[in-house]
Amino acid sequence: MAESSQLPYLLRATRGEVLERPPVWMMRQAGRYMKAYRDLRERYPSFRQRSEQTDIAVEISLQPFRAFAPDGVILFSDILTSLPGIGINFDIVESKGPIIDPPIRSQSQIDQLHLIEPEESLPFIKEILQTLRQEVGNSAAVLGFVGAPWTLAAYAIEGKSCKDYTLIKRMAFCEPKMLHKFLDQLGDAIALYARYQINSGAQVIQMFDSLAGQLSPRDYETFALPYQQRVVQQVKTAHPNTPFILYINGSAGLLERMPQTGVDIVSIDWTVDIAEARHRLGRNVGVQGNIDPGVLFGSKELIKSRILDTICQAGNRGHILNLGHGVLQKTPEENVAFFFETAKNVDKLLAVTA
Repeated sequence: MAESSQLPYLLRATRGEVLERPPVWMMRQAGRYMKAYRDLRERYPSFRQRSEQTDIAVEISLQPFRAFAPDGVILFSDILTSLPGIGINFDIVESKGPIIDPPIRSQSQIDQLHLIEPEESLPFIKEILQTLRQEVGNSAAVLGFVGAPWTLAAYAIEGKSCKDYTLIKRMAFCEPKMLHKFLDQLGDAIALYARYQINSGAQVIQMFDSLAGQLSPRDYETFALPYQQRVVQQVKTAHPNTPFILYINGSAGLLERMPQTGVDIVSIDWTVDIAEARHRLGRNVGVQGNIDPGVLFGSKELIKSRILDTICQAGNRGHILNLGHGVLQKTPEENVAFFFETAKNVDKLLAVTA
């Protein structure tokens, strides 16, 4: 076991150490709000090229690291990246989001899917993660991520992002056996993909079940929770010491159920008070979050006060400072810089106010 001082700071938080400040990174910290990213996008307009060509994806992943020195560097990719490996192709269209054509609507389509072989279908993921580990060293933890079965199924069945996800819910309530078969296959594929990321250099895995907040608690327990558990169990069997984070957008009504997945850390959005979330989750579960991304449009004084308030409420053990969702487009880059600067010096600010 490595000495604590030799570990990336974020990993020390996942081990439950008492820290002077929480580690900090941001979901979607690489992206459209950064001029460097927009300039690169002009040269490489295809999202899949940007995320699947090793040198470009590495450059994008490192842009916020070089600019802001976060404690976590996350793989630049997409939650849908693994789908072609099981036989579902996709594209991401600027300003429209993901497109899956044809969508998955029949048992015969599900029967034609196959188990993912990451070494063959996703060799660029290994190259990206290995390069990031070399570039970052112990200055930050390298995070990988996957989409959860329910969310990937929703995109695949709907064929695109939408408002109410009626097609997957119709399948859930009218043809549940077919949906469960699909979720089974997705769960095994996602677990293999997450293990591949860890073997390639990822030190933390975050699973995004972004759309599970669309479910009632009862339906979450039927169509999302068992498959989250399936992924976590398979990954933890192979890599018991790799921290696992779960994020659900709109999770306030599901918080008590999320630790049942077996994850180490629950990433929460801004719609729940973080002190209340810690109480509801229990002391053995870490938390990540949970500042409203819209705060970054506000004044520096507002940003600083929200950081201090969140950190004080979350406590000094088992907390990773983050937003409650991804950085919003057109967020002032200087405000992101101020956020990181403030967060990384918060121990000094707290000492002054004590």
